Amino acid sequence: MALSSTIYNFDIQVSDVDRNVYETLPLRVARHPSETEEYLVTRVLAYCLEYTEGIAFSKGLAQADEPALVVRDLTGELQAWIEVGAPDADRLHKASKASPRVAVYILKEPRIFLGQLAGARIHQAESIEIYAIDRALVEGLVTRLDRRTSLELAVTDRHIYATINGETLDGRVEPHVLAPADR
Repeated sequence: MALSSTIYNFDIQVSDVDRNVYETLPLRVARHPSETEEYLVTRVLAYCLEYTEGIAFSKGLAQADEPALVVRDLTGELQAWIEVGAPDADRLHKASKASPRVAVYILKEPRIFLGQLAGARIHQAESIEIYAIDRALVEGLVTRLDRRTSLELAVTDRHIYATINGETLDGRVEPHVLAPADR
């Protein structure tokens, strides 16, 4: 018998000073049985940090060809391909050819992830945005995660302040650069 996804309900107040985004986001997110809580929390944070008109969770792990998040314009045209985790070079190459913007929110040590991609031929590698969310922040949110979670996120200078159950956690979102392959 196959395991089914677990549904998490989030009520998130986002105040992103960096991008002038102030929204209340009621999110209903399915967690695939093979998905870790760290991945789920990073996926939700990425959604909030990338929030714009047309953003949506994809079928994710249930549909291997899709990224964790997509942004489409009103015509359905792909505007952003947003990965969570540690996609390989072939996947990033495909993403960069398919979308005008690619962002990755990594789950592992940035140095290891970037080292794995060093020298790989990736279309427009220098334009791919790589972000690492402070691991202590993600782990702190995981320990407080419930099937129904209310969360306040304030973002300023790529620093996240997350208030959950009356406690405030914080951490940085560090950008990293993916070096292009030697030609």
